[in-house]
Amino acid sequence: MEVDQKLFESAVNLIEERFGKNSDEGAAAIYTESGRVITSTAPNCLNDGVSLCHETGAFCEAYKLGEKIVASICVHQGEDGENIVLTPCGICQERLYLYGGDVQVGFPSKGSSRKWDSKKLKEVQPYYWRNIFTENS
Repeated sequence: MEVDQKLFESAVNLIEERFGKNSDEGAAAIYTESGRVITSTAPNCLNDGVSLCHETGAFCEAYKLGEKIVASICVHQGEDGENIVLTPCGICQERLYLYGGDVQVGFPSKGSSRKWDSKKLKEVQPYYWRNIFTENS
């Protein structure tokens, strides 16, 4: 299952429902293997050291439900109302690798912050550190 318009809109809808339009906030949405959509957001903390990624709540919810994550997208909405897809950070990539390198993730298209695409996690991070241990087994 790829990151698609429905998943993108699920994240955008959470931003707008929770924070309003032009909010300078973010949210994430994931698909589980059963086709369930789970969304989440994260509070802005004054101390960045205790902040969480927007995806974290959805990842935890899928894990609680015993559902495998197959696709993930993170969206930031600027004060101008523009929605920008963010590539998963390194920590979120580690969390997603729990489900393997075939998990689809959204990322911004080259040359335009207004467009996005979907690739397998292993394509986004081709030199993943654990590959050395799995290639030879």
